[in-house]
Formats: sequence, C-alpha cells, structure tokens
Amino acid sequence: MTSTALAHPDAFLSPLIIEDAVRRALDEDFGRAGDITSVATIPETTQAHAVMVARQAGVIAGLPLALETFRQLSPDIHVVPHVRDGDAVAAGINVLTISGPARAVLGGERTALNFVGRLSGIATLTADYVRHTAGSKLRICCTRKTTPGLRALEKYAVRCGGGFNHRFGLDDAVLIKDNHIAVAGGIRPVLEAARAKIGHLVKVEIEVDTLDQLREVLVTGMADVVLLDNMDLATLKQAVEISAGRVVLEASGGVTVESIRHIAQTGVDYASSGALTHSAPNFDVALDIDA
Repeated sequence: MTSTALAHPDAFLSPLIIEDAVRRALDEDFGRAGDITSVATIPETTQAHAVMVARQAGVIAGLPLALETFRQLSPDIHVVPHVRDGDAVAAGINVLTISGPARAVLGGERTALNFVGRLSGIATLTADYVRHTAGSKLRICCTRKTTPGLRALEKYAVRCGGGFNHRFGLDDAVLIKDNHIAVAGGIRPVLEAARAKIGHLVKVEIEVDTLDQLREVLVTGMADVVLLDNMDLATLKQAVEISAGRVVLEASGGVTVESIRHIAQTGVDYASSGALTHSAPNFDVALDIDA
C-alpha cells in the first residue's frame, strides 16, 4: 500500500512532501542514539499489534504521514486502514491497525500521532466552518498563518475538511496589502506597477479597508479579487452591492465559527481565516497496543 492511497481523493498531497516531512520528524525524535527505551526493554524479534483510535468525533487527516512513518522505520510493518483522509468518524473508531516489529511500532507511535492529531484537528475545525456556510455560495479558505515547515500539510488538511486554499506563498499570486499601497503611493500606482510586471496567468488581489477604496479599485479595472479587511456585516453587504459582480470579494479579519454564517449571508464569495491553521485544537487520537 502506498501512503497516497490513504489521502483524500480530491486533495492531492505530494509523496515527496510526505516523505520529507516524515524524515525530518523522525530525525528530530530519534536524535543521535535512536529509541534507547525500546532498544533497552524490547527484544529485537518481538512483534506488536496496535490500533490507532479516534477518541473524539471529527474529520480525519494525516493518515498518509502515519503510514509513511512506519514504512520508514521498518519494511516489515503492515498497516491496514479502516478509514481514509477526509472521512468523518465517531469517537472510538479504529482508523488504522498496525502490526510488525515492536521497536518500530513504538518508535513511530508519537510521530504518527502528532501528524494525525494536528492535521485532523485542522480538518475538523474547517468542517465546522463549512457546515455553517451550508446553503450559501461562500467558500472558506485558509491563509499563510501556518506552522513553519508544515504549510503544505496544513493546507492539505483544510481541503480534507471541505475548505479551500488561499495562496501557498509569496510566489503564486499577487496580494497587495495596505503597506504595499502606502509604499507604492496609492491604489492606482500599485495596481499599475503590478500589472506591468506580472505574467498574464497571475491573479491580482488587493486589500481595502473602506468602501471608498473599493470604489477606487473598481474604477481602475485592474484587480481580480478585492480583500475586504475587517469590515462589519453592513459594510460587507454594501461592498457586494457596489461591486455588482465585477470582482471576486473576500472577507477577512474576525472570521470565526460564530460569525461565518452571517458573513456568508452578505453575499461575498470567499472568507479567509487564519484560525483554521493557527488555532485548530489537536484532535484526540491514540495508539493502543494489543498485549
């Protein structure tokens, strides 16, 4: 079985990213001398059988990384999946069965659980946001407020939860923020500069704080997306009316589970929330050894 066989069918995660992330995590955990506890207490030939159990209800993500963790530690470990990434599970459900050399099972336990706990937490929180937008056109998306080194994984988890990704980095889309506008000398100058230098396939988004700034952007006709920063609900509704479908509108700032339904009702196209990644609680998952 390949690790990607457990991935969400509609949320691609590169095998190269999986392999690299797991290798770095295992290097961090095994350090210079390896798992000295297991080596000291468990004979090399001992076999173990374990189950990974969801201790709460939610949406699973990160199983390809768990599988890769055990694969890198021993070619003799056998993993049987009972769910796949993106599946909603009830508390008490077995998500994986792992059997093989006990030292490898125990050595990979924490790394595998860390990946699944972190990514399932993000997927579960995202699914909660998505549930509150049911019946609207709004799409909830993440931001670049991710754990350093884990962005691709955390953004993948957002997709497992039914959300959408904003840009992955500074290199895949133009996002002109208030500081860019200030340094460049205004909305029209900054948009003209951007359009003069970027390729024809690159989207341009610009942040505005007021409806007057939105009107100024619309007059230029040079933005694809306008980010409406920290606007209240009444102002968001006015922005939708003013733009009249000429640009894609994204609400940002103060986007919470409690506010997302009201934001969706304003008619904006997207809402972005850094909380999906920076504030998602860890998903409670455990590895139980069958003695």
